[in-house]
Amino acid sequence: MEYEDKAGRPSKPPSPKQNVRKNLDFEPLSTTALILEDRPANLPAKPAEEAQKHRQQYEEMVVQAKKRELKEAQRRKKQLEERCRLEENIGNAVLTWNNEILPNWETMWCSRKVRDLWWQGIPPSVRGKVWSLAIGNELNITHELFDICLARAKERWRSLSAGGSEVEIEDASFPAADREASLELIKLDISRTFPNLCIFQQGGPYHDMLHSILGAYTCYRPDVGYVQGMSFIAAVLILNLDTEDAFIAFSNLLNKPCQMAFFRVDHGLMLTYFAAFEVFFEENLPKLFAHFKKNNLTPDIYLIDWIFTLYSKSLPLDLACRIWDVFCRDGEEFLFRTALGVLKLFEDILTKMDFIHMAQLLTRLPDHLPAEEFFACIATIQMQSRNKKWAQVLAALQKDSRETEKGSPPPRH
Repeated sequence: MEYEDKAGRPSKPPSPKQNVRKNLDFEPLSTTALILEDRPANLPAKPAEEAQKHRQQYEEMVVQAKKRELKEAQRRKKQLEERCRLEENIGNAVLTWNNEILPNWETMWCSRKVRDLWWQGIPPSVRGKVWSLAIGNELNITHELFDICLARAKERWRSLSAGGSEVEIEDASFPAADREASLELIKLDISRTFPNLCIFQQGGPYHDMLHSILGAYTCYRPDVGYVQGMSFIAAVLILNLDTEDAFIAFSNLLNKPCQMAFFRVDHGLMLTYFAAFEVFFEENLPKLFAHFKKNNLTPDIYLIDWIFTLYSKSLPLDLACRIWDVFCRDGEEFLFRTALGVLKLFEDILTKMDFIHMAQLLTRLPDHLPAEEFFACIATIQMQSRNKKWAQVLAALQKDSRETEKGSPPPRH
């Protein structure tokens, strides 16, 4: 038998499924509602007991689905409230930094109030200003000096691309081949700097800026040249400062004792830093320290990359910037305190691992680290051993190292 629509045209009869849905007093929410459907006409109908059981199962599924939806809605509401609270805190912090701290920097920067605010993270809008002031400019670098160094770098690039091999008189002690290799390495490394961001790649908005700062630095410090890892430091500064100010901060930052030791590959001094680190490692995490010793996992395996890039390559960028905030406040000591914070964060996992797995974890940290938990771990690290602070321990070890080189046995501490 054919059915006709209102216009009198023949149409197909309604399917059994449509009839069932019309008879339901609620619309099924998902494919789980299939258990309510009648069986096809060519199969025996469901027994009443089975139909009732299926209806109960479906109603239970609906209840569970509603619970999940409610829980998800509560989670989203909590997340939104947290974001609003965070934005409000950042807004208040910006006002405090701009109106109270920065205008009175010399008298306020070391106060307890400012140090506590600093620990919570500097708002991005004032971060560059605070970093510049905290790093300082002991080298007295000017914008004009940057322009001179950049012009010299561009001249070298032109000379190299034209196949020239002129050696400038003031750089005669540094072979042209070394400088050329250094400049070529810059090109290679820029493409590897924060590749996921794309902004430093060829054609990206910050590519030329990064190239300029690194090139200018090789001309400013030909005795150091370009070393892998520098591009990450320069890139983080570029994200927070104008080009000229980023160059000033970059040059002064690399001139600090710890950075200079690493970037000039002063093996003796690097070993002294590792030895000082191990003093505080044993003091703070004795169980993990013993496990590392047992497995012969030495600090150089994981620390070098962290120190070279100031954690900007190893940690998520927003977390690395928070590390930089406190590093600018506390100096090199905080780099090693952060390293101990990482070890504490993963202590339970590391103590169950062998050499290979420990090295793999520490040289490739997870992409997502819980920021507050991480900083809580760092906060528990005490940078004091036998009433000696970091600087005192490092100085004593440096003295021992010098006396050992002279041939006299070091005194016992």
